[in-house]
Parts: sequence; C-alpha cells; structure tokens
Amino acid sequence: MKKITIISGKGGTGKTVVSASFAALARNKIMVDCDVDAADLHLILHPRVRERHEFSGGSSAAVDKGICVRCGKCLSVCRFSAVSPDFDIEGFSCEGCGLCARLCPSGAIRMVKNVSGEWFVSDTAYGPLVHARLGAAEENSGKLVSKIRERAEEMAQKEGFDYVIADGPPGIGCPVIASLSGADLALIVTEPTLSGLHDAARVIKTAKQLKVPLRLAVNKYDLNPSMSEEIERYCSGESVPLCAKIPFDRRVVESVLEGKPAAELTGCAAAEEIRRIWHELETTLRGG
Repeated sequence: MKKITIISGKGGTGKTVVSASFAALARNKIMVDCDVDAADLHLILHPRVRERHEFSGGSSAAVDKGICVRCGKCLSVCRFSAVSPDFDIEGFSCEGCGLCARLCPSGAIRMVKNVSGEWFVSDTAYGPLVHARLGAAEENSGKLVSKIRERAEEMAQKEGFDYVIADGPPGIGCPVIASLSGADLALIVTEPTLSGLHDAARVIKTAKQLKVPLRLAVNKYDLNPSMSEEIERYCSGESVPLCAKIPFDRRVVESVLEGKPAAELTGCAAAEEIRRIWHELETTLRGG
C-alpha cells in the first residue's frame, strides 16, 4: 500500500481538481479528503454515505448549579474570561484547560466532551472515500485529519487497496502536517503567482522536515509564463522535481461546475497532462 498526498501552499491552486482526477485514474485505491475545514472533494465525487461518526476534538467546562457554592474560585483563576459573574461557562470563550474543574473546592465543575464535527465513510463511482466536516470555529482539525487517515489506511490494509490518495488542506498548519506524516510521496500543486511561489516554498520546507519525497506541478502555467519559469528555477535549487506544467483550459472549470473529474475530459491538454502526472507518479511509487 502506497500513500500519496496532494497539497498546496495556498488555497485555489487546483489541488482538488488534480485529486479528483487521480480518483478517476487510479485503480484499486481509497480516497481521503483531509481538508476538513473546507472539504470540497465530495462536490466532484458525489459520495453516498454508509457510515457516519461524531468527532469530539476537545472538552469544555460545565457547572452543576446544585453543587456550586459560588465561592468565586473559578472566576478568579480563568485566564480566558469564560466564567460569567453568575457562574455560567461561556462556551466560545472556554479553552478546555480544566483548571477551574481541578481547583473547584465543591467539585461542581466537570469537563464535558465537545462534539465538534462528523466524519464519514462513503462510496463513490470511483471507489471508497473517507471524509469529514468540522464545525464552524471548531479546533483540533489536525486530530480529525489523523482520524480519517487512520481509518482509510485500516480499510486499505483490510481490503487490499494499492493506494491511499489524500486530498490535503492548504497551508502549513497542523492539518497539513497530519496529512503529510508517513506519506510515501507528496505532490504540491501551485499556481504561477508570487503568492503561489511563496506558499509553495513554505510547504516544501514543511514536507522536507517530515522527510516526505516531493514533486511539484504548476497549474495554469501559461497564464504567467515568466512566473512559471521562476518557480521552475526555485524547484531546481531546492532539488524538487517539477513533474508537470498544466495549461489553462476553460473546460476544466466547466467540469468542476458539472461535478466531474477533469481527467475524464477528451481532447483537453490540461486533462492529458493530469493523466501523464498520475502515470508518472504511479511509476515512481511502484519503484519503476
């Protein structure tokens, strides 16, 4: 079983377009949408949910008013101003540190698990998909990513899948690290802009620290050829293979609007380049 993660230093580079295409191209695989804060792979793969699970990413304090003696200890020790003057806990302010529960002399405060999201195992026309949805303003997205990756890898081992293909989140934060850790290969999809280069450089550094082998593809390279060349020079200096330059094609945009993987387009140079990328990565993962 080989694990590949598609990432980007920033949002909007076309990473999910490439990930959905790999879902259509790869045989005997399971997909994971690790962008739990703003999941969108399901918009193209159209999953049918067969398992639904709650995700508890943290805890918050709760006061039992029947036991509380209103001593004010919790009010004085809370550094997040989460305790109101009438000894209620403001949920959005509580950071779940547990100090108030530990110091409450009457034992009136307990820590309660928060349900902060859901994760799913689904079927698609292209194979299984493990995906999730984190609630608005909820934390611990890295834990949720680790959870769904773990489940996908368990299923891959049990059912004999050859690949676990993860559509990673943008940026370099905790969910990106959770998406990259243990991957056999990471494909960075960037765009030919200054911010695309800057953020690709950051995620390259992150992946190197995790010792994950890298490839990079420039999407819509022909919209800014000079910046594409600058990205190519940067990759050369960082010893990161530039595996593809995907041309801009409006039919790719139309395929997204229609909810279809771009790789299924015919007579499309961008789709042909994406197909070539997958075959190259597959050869690399097989050691060819």
